[in-house]
Amino acid sequence: MPIHPTAIIEPGAELHPSVQVGPYSIVESGAVLGEGCVVESCARIYGQARLGRNNRVCHGVTLGAPPQDLGYTAKQAKPLTIGDDNQFREGVNISHGVKYATGTRIGSRNLFMAYSHVGHDCTVGDDNIFANTATLAGHVELDHHVFVSGQVAVHQFCRIGAYVMLGGVSGVPKDVPPYVIANGQRARIIGLNLVGLRRNGFDQARRNRIKAVYKLLFRSGLRLAEALARAEQELPGPDTDSIIAFCRGSERGITGFA
Repeated sequence: MPIHPTAIIEPGAELHPSVQVGPYSIVESGAVLGEGCVVESCARIYGQARLGRNNRVCHGVTLGAPPQDLGYTAKQAKPLTIGDDNQFREGVNISHGVKYATGTRIGSRNLFMAYSHVGHDCTVGDDNIFANTATLAGHVELDHHVFVSGQVAVHQFCRIGAYVMLGGVSGVPKDVPPYVIANGQRARIIGLNLVGLRRNGFDQARRNRIKAVYKLLFRSGLRLAEALARAEQELPGPDTDSIIAFCRGSERGITGFA
């Protein structure tokens, strides 16, 4: 096992024989690192962290850290569960869970750029990108194929739908539905994420249907419940179903168009 002599691996930590740990890093008792994981220098993997396969943990990363909450006590600790093939670049901080038995959950194939942060009890799906210093407060739910630009701050308990792009230096106080770009100090929708949709294989017919659904929801003058019912009837399809389910499941309210 290629463990640097200055690294500290506490008794009770579970490391696959292929795991690499660099100088001055700490892996606490209870932590689990799967096959092919690489931990570079000066990182700390707390005891609540469970990592799958082929995750790269760069210099100064902290995974499974206690939440930044003045009311937190150690007996509240819940796990941080991480999937496969994620990259955690320099200085990333991800908190373990507090409230739910499932704790904080990170999927697979995500890129967390330098100094991004995920708060306690968040759920992050697959294939997302967090640019530098992007921040999720506690209890945020973020779907898949989301691009969170630099210095974005997402309010606690918000939900971010699939294929969303959040513009740089935005503050997100409400739920952002799938397939859109949201931007601004109090973020508003400024259009569809057309580049992201094209890159992920959405053909013209699908993009047109998504556009028609949002036109009905936000430009028709109908109340949201009525517009959702009409979209379900007049524009059926899996993308429509995703938008409708997201909107009907919102508790914080839906981000509107600028």
